[in-house]
Amino acid sequence: MIRYSNYVGLEEHKVGRTVAWLARQVELGACDVDLSLPQYRVLGLLDSGPVISSMLADRLAVQRPSVTAVVDGLVAKGLVERRPGEGDRRQVSHTLTDDGRRVLAAADAAVERRLRAVAGCLPDATMARRAVEDLSLWQQALLHRVAAS
Repeated sequence: MIRYSNYVGLEEHKVGRTVAWLARQVELGACDVDLSLPQYRVLGLLDSGPVISSMLADRLAVQRPSVTAVVDGLVAKGLVERRPGEGDRRQVSHTLTDDGRRVLAAADAAVERRLRAVAGCLPDATMARRAVEDLSLWQQALLHRVAAS
């Protein structure tokens, strides 16, 4: 049996490990609404509008066949639609359906609940609130990185 005391001091300043633990919490939140983590990521990217396959792969930093497999599952669930690309009918554009938006909102809420519950384990409410709010700094950093590339 693993005890909390076994972890104390072992993970200090291991940012990557902390983010991996957080990613697992996001994955569990997405599972609450029957989504895999890759599916949740794709729905999140599509929330801002239609995207072609190659751009999805670039934004997700994966190969195109991986995106196709994830999108196939989302299409089968009725959460994403494929449409011919504008201007070039050889391209395929992906867009969220109304059900896709509903499921994404439910997943966002489930993930946020889970992260707030984890943050709520901190010694006081101010620290818990700060832990969640500081995630927005990472979002800004990631958006700036995407814009720069």
